[in-house]
This record gives sequence, C-alpha cells and structure tokens, in this order.
Amino acid sequence: MRRHHTRLRSASKEVVIGHDRPFCIIGERINPTGRRIFQEQLREGDMSAIERDVAAQVAGGADVLDVNMGVPLTDEAELLSKAVTMIQSLTDLPICIDSSVVEALDAGLAAYQGRALVNSVTAEDDRLAAILPLVKKYDAAIIALPNDHDEIPMESGKRLELVRKIVRVATEEYGIAIEDIVIDPLAMPIGADTTVGNTFFETVSGIRDEFGLNMTCGASNTSFGLPGRHALGAAFLPMAMTAGLTSAIMDARTPQIVEAVKAADLILDHDEWSGNWIAAHRAKQAAAAAVT
Repeated sequence: MRRHHTRLRSASKEVVIGHDRPFCIIGERINPTGRRIFQEQLREGDMSAIERDVAAQVAGGADVLDVNMGVPLTDEAELLSKAVTMIQSLTDLPICIDSSVVEALDAGLAAYQGRALVNSVTAEDDRLAAILPLVKKYDAAIIALPNDHDEIPMESGKRLELVRKIVRVATEEYGIAIEDIVIDPLAMPIGADTTVGNTFFETVSGIRDEFGLNMTCGASNTSFGLPGRHALGAAFLPMAMTAGLTSAIMDARTPQIVEAVKAADLILDHDEWSGNWIAAHRAKQAAAAAVT
C-alpha cells in the first residue's frame, strides 16, 4: 500500500507529514479548555496569552500549531479569526484549526493564509456533511475520528470499518484527496483500561497497512489520571511511531516527550545523517551555556 504525504502550508513554509518523514509535533497549548484565567482574558478581548503560548510551543519544537478558541459566552467565530491572524503574524508554522462549530471553522479558514489542517470530524453522517464541504472549499486537510452516533468503538476492527466509511465518503462524495485525510485512531486513558494501548497500536498498524494514511492523536489522553505522565508519554509515542503514527497533538513544552520522539525518529531512519538529533542537542547545550 502506498503511504501518503499530507502537505500543510503557512504563507511561507510547508510541513509534510509522512511515514518516511520526521514525526510531526502539533503544539496543543493554544487552547482555553481548563484554563480559567485564559478564558476570562479572551472574554475581555485580551489575547496576550496567545503570544506567550506561540513562543513556548515554537521554542519546544512544534512543527504545526493547533488553535482552539472554544470559550463559553463568546463569539467563537470572531475569536478564532482574530487568533489565526495573530498567530500568523508571530510565526511561519502552519496551523491546525480546531473547533466543533462549523461557523467558527469557516471564519478561521477564511482568515488563514496557507493550507490548514482542520481538527476534526467524526464518522457521523451529519458531521461529515457539515464539515467536509468546508475542507474542500478551502483546500484544507482534515483530522477524522472513527467514532459515530452509536459509540466510541473499543475494538480495532470496528474503528477500521469507520475509517473505510470516512475515506469513501470524503473521497467519493466530496472529492477530497486521500492524502488529505489524517486519522485519529482514538487514544484512550490506559488508567481506566490497560488493554486500550494495544487496541490503539493495532488500529494504527491496520490503518497504515490498508490505507497508507497519516495519523495523529491527543498524546496526553493515554496517561490521563495517572502519575508520571511525562514518562508514560515518552514511552507511548515511540511505540506508536513503530506502529505507524506520524504526528501527535501534544504540549511541546515537555522536553522528555519531545526528546523521546526525536530519538525514535533517528532510530526509525526518519532523521537523515542524524541531523535533527544533533541540531537539537547543540541547541540544548547552547541554551544551558546561556543560563550559566
């Protein structure tokens, strides 16, 4: 099976997600969920925290920035449009536009200069019909989750069935290129059920082998509720990479996890001549020397 490349662009930079490319880190921090002070600031029109979040994710090694402006009692479409414009004035990294509100996605995509990743759509018929036309209109790529009205499937076989549906509907009914479909295979908390890790890996390898699609996930989901979350993340992502995971939505401010990903890239022959690993090591040495 051919393995696909998903191309994202800002106004001046392209990032390619692929099975033969370095793992794509999608910085997740620009999100007000669970951040009360940030939410209050956004309601008051204060977007200064976004600048700090962008700087921290870029410094941590993010390749793409996820932006979510889902704040209750605000105009999410207006907020997302302003945030996208602001972020593009601060960095040349491509953006993953994250919203469940169709009007907000439309506003964010309209404001974006480049080729965005949209986060996300499920296999439910009404969600596909609402979001895929926007993806096609703005020539974006899409993250799709294999769950539907009935359930979040706990078996890899059921998830693969829903991936087949998503691919069929997106490509045949909406004319979206298969390489522009990125699947989230549904990382679940292992603290609640220790079998879900193996189910995730089986799903990832199945999607890679049948479709050659790129995949992403919310990397912190697996460690939710457990102590030592960074150690778990640093083990989980390299294991997922060997199964075929090509990106993750994660906090780039966690060096332990970022370094584990970079090490896995090198070992999996996704870092030619060790260039990225050596450059990151030298940057770390330079930062330490600057402090002393």
